[in-house]
Amino acid sequence: MQDPLQLLDIPSLLGDEERDIQATVAAYLAAHVRPHVAEWFEAGMLPRELARELGKLGVLGMHLEGYGCAGTSALAYGLACLELEAVDSGIRSFVSVQGSLSMFSIWQYGSEEQKQEWLPRLATGEAIGCFGLTEPDFGSNPSGMRTKAVRDGADWVLNGTKTWITNGGLADVATVWARTEEGIRGFLVPRGTPGFSTRDIKQKLSMRASVTSELALEDVRLPESARLPLATSLRAPLTCLNEARFGIVFGAVGAARDSLQAALDYSGTRVQFDKPIASFQLTQRKLASMTVQVSNSMLLALHLARLKEAGTLKPEQISVGKYNNVESAIAIARESRTILGANGISLEYSPLRHANNLESVLTYEGTSDIHLLSIGHALTGIPSFR
Repeated sequence: MQDPLQLLDIPSLLGDEERDIQATVAAYLAAHVRPHVAEWFEAGMLPRELARELGKLGVLGMHLEGYGCAGTSALAYGLACLELEAVDSGIRSFVSVQGSLSMFSIWQYGSEEQKQEWLPRLATGEAIGCFGLTEPDFGSNPSGMRTKAVRDGADWVLNGTKTWITNGGLADVATVWARTEEGIRGFLVPRGTPGFSTRDIKQKLSMRASVTSELALEDVRLPESARLPLATSLRAPLTCLNEARFGIVFGAVGAARDSLQAALDYSGTRVQFDKPIASFQLTQRKLASMTVQVSNSMLLALHLARLKEAGTLKPEQISVGKYNNVESAIAIARESRTILGANGISLEYSPLRHANNLESVLTYEGTSDIHLLSIGHALTGIPSFR
């Protein structure tokens, strides 16, 4: 298949190490994951053993330093996310939640004991983590969360429900955010803790190659050592979300590129009226327009990666990337499906699977509306959603 990003020679903007990491991730996925992902999507499952394989590949928490993590650049991590989502959003979601939410919350806000206990195992995929912030009635407004943590002697007692939690049913440890008398705090809840249970959400039309769950906490008793000591406000989980959104900026490019590549390949071999449909003007217009869109998204992602590496990346800039690249990707996936015609609704081809997945990506880690309001706030100084 052709790589549409070659049109503007975008790979020339990458360093040798970055290109090598991207190529290594792409080659592994092509050999071991891509051949099975349509089957996993149809079955609505993700095999747990994939976690250890991704750990061996080195992509779990790859942008973190120490504790068995690779310590790669932000751009290298973004390029890995691109290749992961080019296969399926569910695969990139697993890696994002493991590394940028579960592991990052411990790495950034945990005690040294918590880091030593969990990060090495999470980096290898021996353990799986999840991130419990969203509640049934509070998604875009996490400050309204009802999950509570109350002191009881030297312990904390947690009660509440979290929903739409990626990796929840697989996780060995959940980072759970709860309201306390002092404000929002984070707690590490190991699987098997009395009162803590998970229920997988079934009958999904999107992100089917991903485990999505509800977390229930009923009088869950935790010691003080389970609290993330440096997480002292809602700013902590929101900072974690920005880490995950950065991966989405690149991941969306991967889904778009893969959809477009499928359309390019198909249109070059599909013959109608005695010639390949790639020769028709309307088809070429679609292909050219989509290539411009995915190239723009990739250039934006590269720019944000350089800002992140310089330590100057702002939340509203991540909002620009997440909004633009996901909106563009879902449009490209849908347009690519039209080039495939009726065959495009088959799991043999990726564009409609990507489009279905991107419906979730459009919503999670901040809906498009919320990101537009974040950008509007940055432009006007007026927080319209408060």
